[in-house]
Amino acid sequence: MAEPTSPPTGYRLVLPSDWVQIPLRTGDTERTVRDVVAAAFARVPADVPRDKPTPLRLELERRLLSAVADARRAKALELYLPMRLAGEVNLGASIIVSETQVPSRSSVNAATASASDSAEIAGQLMSRDDGTDLDLSSGEVDGALAVRRERIVPAAADRGLELASRRVDYLVSVPGDPGRWFLAAFSTIGAGNPQDDLADALVEWFDALMATFRWSWA
Repeated sequence: MAEPTSPPTGYRLVLPSDWVQIPLRTGDTERTVRDVVAAAFARVPADVPRDKPTPLRLELERRLLSAVADARRAKALELYLPMRLAGEVNLGASIIVSETQVPSRSSVNAATASASDSAEIAGQLMSRDDGTDLDLSSGEVDGALAVRRERIVPAAADRGLELASRRVDYLVSVPGDPGRWFLAAFSTIGAGNPQDDLADALVEWFDALMATFRWSWA
């Protein structure tokens, strides 16, 4: 397939209907997050004591609001959250989409950047290992070079994170714009353990979701 001469103007993901997209640059994002969490926990069966899901609800809300704050600092584009999940009370997951510039060491400036720079950057990313990675690999997403990183992020009570989380990042080079990368960052606490069966299933789901990723041009 020929290399695009102009960068894409957007992207598409085939999301299930029980996930909601929250734009981070407009509207009252914090209120939307609280509404999403309230809607999710409104599905608690009547025979479940009201105080039982409260810690999970508060933890989920803290994590999602923290994710919103982090995403805004990183100038992220969208946040995706589960809104309805039949048979489950708390999914405890999110997806943050953003863009980033990752310059290669060989490029003097943007005018000299080439497709080879994307491969060099991918190699640099693959060489970063802080000891927490469960998996670090490279491949392609819709024909573009991509790096996938999976890791466990420990709990940090000082930052309001009472539970550890499982993180999976897809960093995808933007066609026609070397140095510019698309980032989809997935996070889940599973059912309270980032390496439990629910977390495993959600990571598999996210990998399947990224297989539906397509660039779009206006």
